[in-house]
Amino acid sequence: MKKAILLITLLTALALLTACGGGQAEPTATSPPPPPTKAPEPTKAPEPTEAPTPTKAPTATEAPSEAKLTCAQPIKIGFITDLSGPLAIYGNMTQRGFLAGLEYAADEADPDNGVYKLGDCEIQVFLRDDQGSADNTASLARELIDVEDVDILVGTVSSGSTASLQEIAKENDIVLIVAPAAANDITGANFNDHTFRVSRENYQDFINLCQYLTTQYKTFVQIAPDYSFGYGGAQSARDACTFFGGQFVADDIFAPIDTTDFTPYMEQILDSGAEAWIVTWAGGGFIPMFQTAAELGVLDEMGLGVSFFDNRTMAAVFSPVIDRMKGQISGILYHYTLPDNEINDWLVEKIKADYGEPPDLFDADGMNAALLAIEAIKATGGDASAAALISAMEGMTFDGPKGEITIRPEDHVAIQDMYIVKLLNLDDPEFKYYELVKTNRPEPPCLLPEDQQDRCGDLPVGSLSGQ
Repeated sequence: MKKAILLITLLTALALLTACGGGQAEPTATSPPPPPTKAPEPTKAPEPTEAPTPTKAPTATEAPSEAKLTCAQPIKIGFITDLSGPLAIYGNMTQRGFLAGLEYAADEADPDNGVYKLGDCEIQVFLRDDQGSADNTASLARELIDVEDVDILVGTVSSGSTASLQEIAKENDIVLIVAPAAANDITGANFNDHTFRVSRENYQDFINLCQYLTTQYKTFVQIAPDYSFGYGGAQSARDACTFFGGQFVADDIFAPIDTTDFTPYMEQILDSGAEAWIVTWAGGGFIPMFQTAAELGVLDEMGLGVSFFDNRTMAAVFSPVIDRMKGQISGILYHYTLPDNEINDWLVEKIKADYGEPPDLFDADGMNAALLAIEAIKATGGDASAAALISAMEGMTFDGPKGEITIRPEDHVAIQDMYIVKLLNLDDPEFKYYELVKTNRPEPPCLLPEDQQDRCGDLPVGSLSGQ
């Protein structure tokens, strides 16, 4: 049977997680110190010999004004992510991309002290590690607001934790920029006008994927984790794959995020009669899931829709079956070899120089969060009030490492490029795993709750068909 490997995982990491959604996994760090004013920098890989010093490309978007930007007092940004918990692999990518973005966009940068300058306007950055805990996320957000008096919040990896950030930002009348959490609810059921995202949402993943997947298979069954991220992914997959001509022949299968024995779930998938099975997952469960799928013959009997993700997790999960994976085609959010623009070139050189490896899955989200904040501050002339920033950010278009990003004014979804790629190998020392097949720019439906659907305007509401 024809095979295809396509993914839709919102956040896939080897570390056990509940991030990007509802319940939270216990942090892996034991007795962590109290959060510092600045979170420690991620452990750096050894720098390559004679690492190139990146040359700063001209800032994309608007031409600089002749008058220097000024602000009455420093503008403060609080950045929260998981640096030592179950999703630290993603949090560290996001933080290094965020700091790179600030350095790229600022006129002067002092990253050791968290200080950046735009003209005569000083921007201070406060970094915090929430260790993958929603309680920590909320506590850190309140500390950043009450003690540091931040004007903008940025974060976090977990969609469940991000929901807490949304409420806190709204209550305190400050803007939240979301990266890299991907649950639909962030710009759907939990939407408020203070929340803006640069990360994609579940729907964009599946629109990107299902356009290709339905050319290979017509009948599907899917498995997803039993919490908000999984529900959003399953809903999106059903709508998108059905919209493009597919059919789901069995009820969706939801398994606990901490599942280690996938035998009963794989048996349900085999018994479904579907041509292919789709996976939405996040965390360490990928390894036992695919071990069981191989042992029970699921990988031999059925096509697979499971997304490509970060470089090291790809190698860890799929190297044992590379003979069946090689040449397969799937979707991916970002890979450093795919975009062709000056900003991505700069980011690649910067991350290689500082960390001894190229950018990975969420470095671009981190950089885009910084670029959106800087462009909004420029647009308001240094006014960091929520009212001014909301007005500037709604409908804003700026250039980032993935090309042009547009913040949709109706629901603050970030419209952005995503990619279909062919897997070439999993052993290239520079992680050059893929060949670009196609670049897509998915437009998801408006998912705002009923009492706010007047904001949706002409967008389809609730589903791609709007029905």
